[in-house]
Amino acid sequence: MTSQSHQATVIDGKAIAQTIRSEIADEVRHLSQKYGKVPGLAVVIVGTRKDSQSYVSMKRKACQEVGIKSFDVDLPEQVSEAELISKVHELNANPDVHGILVQLPLPKHINEEKVLGEISIEKDVDGFHPLNIGKLAMKGREPLFLPCTPKGCLELLTRSGISIKGKKAVVVGRSNIVGLPVSLLLLKADATVTIVHSRTPDPESLVREADIVIAAAGQPMMIKGSWIKPGAAVIDVGTNAVDDPSKKSGYRLVGDVDFQEACNVAGWITPVPGGVGPMTVAMLLKNTLDGAKHVIEQ
Repeated sequence: MTSQSHQATVIDGKAIAQTIRSEIADEVRHLSQKYGKVPGLAVVIVGTRKDSQSYVSMKRKACQEVGIKSFDVDLPEQVSEAELISKVHELNANPDVHGILVQLPLPKHINEEKVLGEISIEKDVDGFHPLNIGKLAMKGREPLFLPCTPKGCLELLTRSGISIKGKKAVVVGRSNIVGLPVSLLLLKADATVTIVHSRTPDPESLVREADIVIAAAGQPMMIKGSWIKPGAAVIDVGTNAVDDPSKKSGYRLVGDVDFQEACNVAGWITPVPGGVGPMTVAMLLKNTLDGAKHVIEQ
C-alpha cells in the first residue's frame, strides 16, 4: 500500500482556463483596436435539453467575458433538418461569424453527420468536420481546428509541466468527441498510445502501465486508485451525475476516476468539476479567435 501521506498535485483547470481567457481577451482587444473588428461565434441549439442549455449559456457568457461577439441561434425541437442546414449555410455566408458551433446531441430526426458536414471547414471551431479529424489523423498534416476537449486536456498537461514525448498514455473511451481525437493528439505529441474501451479485456492492467491516463468513458468512478501507476498524470474528462440527497439539486458531479483514491497514488490529477470542463470552453474561445485572426489579418 502507498502511504496515505502522499497527495497528488491537483491541476486547477479553472485557474488555467482563466489565464487563457485573459490572454484571449488581450488579443481580442488588439484586433478591435487595430482592425475595428472582433471575432464572432454562432452558437446553435436545437430543443430544450437542460444540460445542453446550461452548456450553451456558459459558452455565450464566456464569449461576452473576452469580447467575442456571440450570435445566438435557438431553434425549436421540431425544426426540420433542411431548416437547420439552411441556418448553417446562412452563418457560413456571414462574414462577421468566424466560428459555428452546433450543440450536440441533436434531436433523433436530424442526421448529425449531415449537419456537421455542412459547417464551413474554416468556421468549424468544434473541430468535428471530417476533414479536420482526417488531417488530425495523418502525419505531417495540420487540421485548421483541434477539437476543444482534447486540446484542453493536452493544454492542462503542458501548462502543468508534464512532458508527453516518449510517455505511455492510456485513453479510456473511444468517442468521436474525446477518446479518439485525444488519442490522435497524444500520438502527434510523440506519446505511445493505448486505447481502452468497453470491449477491452482486463482494462485495469493496461491502465496501470500508463504515465498519462485520459479518462473519458462516461462511467462514474470506474478507475480506482489501485489501477493507477504511482506518480502518473490523470486527466479526468468524465462528468457523471450521481444521486446525493444531501445536495440541494439531489445530485453531485463525479468523474470517471475515483478522485479520493487516486489522490493517494497519482502524481497529478484533475478534479471534477473544475478540471477539464472550464478548459473546453477556453479552447472554444481560442479556436474562434484563431479563426477570426485568419480572416481579419489577411
